[in-house]
Amino acid sequence: MIRVIIVDDHDLVRSGLGALLAAEPDLDVVGVFADGRGAVDFVAEHPVDVVLMDLAMPGLDGVAATRLVREASPATAVVVLTTMPDDEHVERALRAGAIGYHLKSGSTGALVAAVREAHRGRRSYSPEVLDRLTERFVAAAEQQRPGGGVPPELASLTPRELEVLVEVGRGRTNPEIAAALHLSPTSVKTYVTRILAKLGIANRVQLVVLAFRTGLVSSDAVD
Repeated sequence: MIRVIIVDDHDLVRSGLGALLAAEPDLDVVGVFADGRGAVDFVAEHPVDVVLMDLAMPGLDGVAATRLVREASPATAVVVLTTMPDDEHVERALRAGAIGYHLKSGSTGALVAAVREAHRGRRSYSPEVLDRLTERFVAAAEQQRPGGGVPPELASLTPRELEVLVEVGRGRTNPEIAAALHLSPTSVKTYVTRILAKLGIANRVQLVVLAFRTGLVSSDAVD
């Protein structure tokens, strides 16, 4: 069983999430808290696998609580669940140690999947958040290249194709990429085939090499 606690200052959110997760046979909601301090104190005394953490809360906010939870129990994963998709909040949460960042407007299925992914040590994001992160990542890679600009061999790829290429470079399978990008495995296969054709590359191994060579993926980003 995956032991989960819920941290949110809204009663309806707490009760709704509790009911959603309790319906899953492999999830066990072991605590529900209205503030970050209660969650931190609980994690320090009890084994918890995943924390679903709101950000905007009175007292100890979600970012500070995430940092303290990770310090108290490095084995505990924190998935942020919030209404705020802006870069500042995303960056602060990830720097504090969150492994996932999801919006409350997302689907219940994606949230349940995020809890399971976090328990496996894998990152996950809402599609809107992932798009913003990918744009920033690609922009940073461009700036690091001598002379800047998109590598000529990648100029023909769309932003979504670049996202898929990044995941391929990290060594993920099509089902894993589908889960990370909230696509169907069939769609991922189509994207990979299209990328191979656009780049004139014969196989997936060469895609991985290209992702490293162009700076889209670094060695510490491989699962």
